[in-house]
Amino acid sequence: MRLRNIPGAREKIAGSRYVVQEEIMKEKRGRWGEVFGNKNPLYIEVGMGKGRFITELALRNPERNYVGIEKYSSVLLRALEKREEMEGLNNLLYLRMDAEELPLVFGPEEVAGIYLNFSDPWPKERHAKRRLPSRQFLERYNQILTKEGKIEFKTDNRVLFEFALEEANAAGWKTEAFTFDLHRDQEMCRGNIMTEYEERFMEMGNPICKLILSR
Repeated sequence: MRLRNIPGAREKIAGSRYVVQEEIMKEKRGRWGEVFGNKNPLYIEVGMGKGRFITELALRNPERNYVGIEKYSSVLLRALEKREEMEGLNNLLYLRMDAEELPLVFGPEEVAGIYLNFSDPWPKERHAKRRLPSRQFLERYNQILTKEGKIEFKTDNRVLFEFALEEANAAGWKTEAFTFDLHRDQEMCRGNIMTEYEERFMEMGNPICKLILSR
């Protein structure tokens, strides 16, 4: 479910100090340490929605840098509105962009970890390559992740999750851990941060699936 278009969203995003703007984001490729002013490891969330998950990560881990990526202006604006109310959070920035351009924005081995949470399932088979855990996107992630980098994927969509497992195996990725019911898996649920969607699906009784991938 996506938010309806909010008039003026793009203009507000363009004026935000928390958003790295489109005209300069590709210039920062390979130099994101300069953007944050430190050499801390960089983690990204692709399709961050309203930003609850990545904001909590940034609060818990000040020794890491985070970039939240969202394609839709009206959704990103909601995250910005919450961010404006916070002070002292210096390790979180946003990008409004399509995930297909990730290798153009981040350099080789520049990203220490990637989070994919409740991604659009794109249920029609002809749209399979648009799914964020597809082999096409795994190749993009491969271009920017460090050698020890990991991908963490959560969804309530069992079909999409099984697709992700199959794609990872076909693309030669290592499945470090996975579960079809995260909140009943004590080990994998340790330290879990719930997204807005996750909380909603939990209330509906939908089991949450989680997958952790590495090279």
